Amino acid sequence: MSCEIPELIEFPCTFPIKVMGAAHERFSEAILEAVRVHAPDTQAHQITLRSSSAGNYVGATVSVQVFSREQLDNIYRTLTAHKMVKVVL
Repeated sequence: MSCEIPELIEFPCTFPIKVMGAAHERFSEAILEAVRVHAPDTQAHQITLRSSSAGNYVGATVSVQVFSREQLDNIYRTLTAHKMVKVVL
């Protein structure tokens, strides 16, 4: 018996990835570098930042052009493993 799992995302697409971590002056730059490992055309203007109310944490939304599930999974793995990142959604 074969169980086919349908793709929920139609590729290629622009996919928003939310990343949260401790506030740091290099947070945005570090996130961009990590994403560019798998999506080299990603630019700084594709990242929006939002600080927490106390300013201790920052959230970033990166709009990434992705072409496959494998590419998206690799981006998530790289971000999740990054030392500045607490959560990736």
